[in-house]
Amino acid sequence: MQGVLTGFAVIAVVIGVGYVLGLRGHLGPQGREVLTKLAFHVASPTLLFTTLATADLSVVFSARLLVTALSTLAVAGAFVAVGVVRGWGVGRTTIGALCSGYVNSGNLGIPIAVYVLGDASLVAPVLLFQLVLVTPVAVTILDLSRGGGGGTLWRRLLTPLRNPIALGSLAGVAVAASGLEVPDAVMDPVTLIGNMSVPAVLLAFGIGLCGSTMPLRGVERRPVLLAVALKAVGQPAVAWALASGVFGLRGPQLLDVVVTSALPAAQNLYTYASTYGVGERLARDAILVSTVVSVPVLVGVATVLG
Repeated sequence: MQGVLTGFAVIAVVIGVGYVLGLRGHLGPQGREVLTKLAFHVASPTLLFTTLATADLSVVFSARLLVTALSTLAVAGAFVAVGVVRGWGVGRTTIGALCSGYVNSGNLGIPIAVYVLGDASLVAPVLLFQLVLVTPVAVTILDLSRGGGGGTLWRRLLTPLRNPIALGSLAGVAVAASGLEVPDAVMDPVTLIGNMSVPAVLLAFGIGLCGSTMPLRGVERRPVLLAVALKAVGQPAVAWALASGVFGLRGPQLLDVVVTSALPAAQNLYTYASTYGVGERLARDAILVSTVVSVPVLVGVATVLG
């Protein structure tokens, strides 16, 4: 269980530092906004590029990826269905759907993959699926929902190419698919910039907690509860059913897909919500609560299937 506890401890410490920074006002009233814009427009796109440019795209054809994709679509679709019925709006529903199925595969998934599963590469299928498909689609929907892709149909189709997150992901995939080797003189500074992404996101999240009310209160209570239930319980349950019942995975392979599906909602979803000015409270509370709830869930999964 060391991997689970280590991963959560790292996140908690950095968020705590952000909270103290916000409490004391060291970064000024615009500190969170600056960190959010830095992560969204600069650091996160470069991190996605460097991650995908050196990735093995053969994992796209693995059974693990199919389980990840289907379980994500199942829980995200469930949230969207409820959001449509309840009239939560396109942007807010999109953020809630992401919180229901977009796992923290990077700064939490990697250490847990190392310490619990024994191999960091086992998180690659979910990481690639989220970066290559889910992120570009989600940010395009958010762009269009606020009129960012307004105008002609041609401009709307080109929306992903105007979004830094989607552009970084697509550029990384293009480099990996072409087999090109980016010179160190280019990759090293890009990697250095990308390394700012996770700390910036976590610090901004911590600052955002200052002066905020307790989670699970107010108008976002029901969407948050739904997102957390789908993320912490629904997605790993669907992954287990698909992996064991449909794809016949057993042993370490079954443990792999269920553990990665049980990871909490990713912190960068708060960056997306803040950037687009929609569902910020929903994202913040869903990330926080799902992170807390996922600890016993991950321990239970590792104990039963390990």
